[in-house]
Amino acid sequence: MNSVNLNVLEGRLTAGPVVKATEKGTLLCTFSLAYNRYYRKDGDTEAEKEVSFFDIETWGRTAELCRDLAAKGTLVRVTGRLKQSRWDDEEGGHHARVIIVADRVEFARGNQGREEPEEPEPEGESV
Repeated sequence: MNSVNLNVLEGRLTAGPVVKATEKGTLLCTFSLAYNRYYRKDGDTEAEKEVSFFDIETWGRTAELCRDLAAKGTLVRVTGRLKQSRWDDEEGGHHARVIIVADRVEFARGNQGREEPEEPEPEGESV
């Protein structure tokens, strides 16, 4: 039985998508997504912003849709799984990279608009 590996992420493309075809003709579309998290530390009145960047990979029909509909700044919601690659370089250094392989990509309406910050929550333990 497989373990659970489900991720949902919403953010904006940092650049236009890159599309390639495999030798068998299957499309692969890759792009990077910026996720913004707004929060307040206890006692602060100003919201802090934390930005994280994630690499996304899509295949087949989903790759076609991303190629046709996505551009830098497009707001998307990605549903997929984490995939890790590990390798050693020529000097013997160990490396690892985690990407999100998207099964589904949803495009938000009104993608031309500016992203508004969400109401930040205080940092700390949740109940």
